[in-house]
Amino acid sequence: MGRDEHNKSKGRNRLAQTPKSDIKDGRDIEFSEEFADHEDKEAQERSQAADKRAKKK
Repeated sequence: MGRDEHNKSKGRNRLAQTPKSDIKDGRDIEFSEEFADHEDKEAQERSQAADKRAKKK
């Protein structure tokens, strides 16, 4: 007998791999340039540079 034949989940509640609190609803958040601070703009520049590097490969 293999190991998997003994440990069946009969009636046990199995937890999901991703907790419900971590699941995103798929909505995009609009970015407003007028509310952006220095760190937001810096993050955008890093993101754009990473996109360019990824497209080169």
